[in-house]
Amino acid sequence: MKVTFLGTGTSQGIPVIGSTHPVCLSSNKKDKRLRVSILVEWEDFTFVVDCGPDFRYQMLRANVSKIDGILFTHDHADHVAGLDDIRPFCFQMGEVPIYAQERVLDVLTQRFGYIFETENKYPGAPSIEKNTIDLNPFTLGTMNVIPIELMHGKLPIFGYRFNDFAYLTDVKTISSKEKEKLKNLKVLVINALQIRPHYTHLTLEEALELIVELNPGRTYLTHISHKLGFHDEVEKMLPPNVYLAYDELVLNI
Repeated sequence: MKVTFLGTGTSQGIPVIGSTHPVCLSSNKKDKRLRVSILVEWEDFTFVVDCGPDFRYQMLRANVSKIDGILFTHDHADHVAGLDDIRPFCFQMGEVPIYAQERVLDVLTQRFGYIFETENKYPGAPSIEKNTIDLNPFTLGTMNVIPIELMHGKLPIFGYRFNDFAYLTDVKTISSKEKEKLKNLKVLVINALQIRPHYTHLTLEEALELIVELNPGRTYLTHISHKLGFHDEVEKMLPPNVYLAYDELVLNI
């Protein structure tokens, strides 16, 4: 399985518009982060997790010519705002399957009403096949995927486990029951927003504590804000087998 980090930044990305913060002014490519998303590939299958406002450029930058569907973690704008940009894939394959919990599908239907219209639909609008998922495992191609319920502040959202790889973003807390689904991972991806406390996201310290508890083989931190610090400096502070993810990083698992 191949995992490509399409974006590793928080909701504003890095650099933040108009910011003079030193990280936003950095010339290091690893300090420039699009909104968070990954590409997961195995055999002949290609799936995207989340479809944020940078989706079009992410597809071009990663040279993605086809996808088999999109999984959504939740409905916040930095994870869904690029939905209209799936049109080239729709023109190529017809309806693009999307997978999300019912609440998220309801929000997408309201927010992108013209996409989900069933009468007098604009011919150029994207075509979507809605797939409602819950906490039960489901199949994508030849892969069994396990949803993980996470708490993003008070909002229940989903992470996903693909075999020995798990992708968790926008986490603040995880219940003991859901942690059971995260045992024996080879690779964990989890968010670490910043140093200071935040009410809906893990801080670096909280993420590292959770990593010790889950004990994966390797961990990559994502959904990073400029307030975490310079990539190279933060990475030097991390314990063994914990790394900062960066845009265009590729993992072979």
